[in-house]
Amino acid sequence: MENYLRGLKESEQDLNRELQPARLGALGEEDLLALHRRVRQARNKHTRNYRRKAAAADQCARGASHPKGGKFRHRAEAFEEALSIVSARLAAVARLEAERRRPERLTRAQASRGTGQRAPALRSLPRTLAQATRDG
Repeated sequence: MENYLRGLKESEQDLNRELQPARLGALGEEDLLALHRRVRQARNKHTRNYRRKAAAADQCARGASHPKGGKFRHRAEAFEEALSIVSARLAAVARLEAERRRPERLTRAQASRGTGQRAPALRSLPRTLAQATRDG
């Protein structure tokens, strides 16, 4: 990802600096979700710009317009890689949080077992029009 950073603006580099392992390790699940949203928005923006530039080229094929959108392509690739880093970290944190909360959820589920209302019996359900006409 280092070779992509040279073409980014200062604000975009700031967003990529937040992906340093020390900073990512300090973020909780909510903060990671916010970072994920910001990185996804930046990736979508630059991918859209690259595709727009490629479509404006005389040749309509993406392969022919590939060399013309170099700056936009590099930015889109940088944020694609950044999004994969944030997504992987978010998945790991969410998995750990789910494992941490699992005993609590199981305890609540076992405590509430039998206290809820039972499902209505099949006979107590209202009859449909077809059943009513068939039964008379």
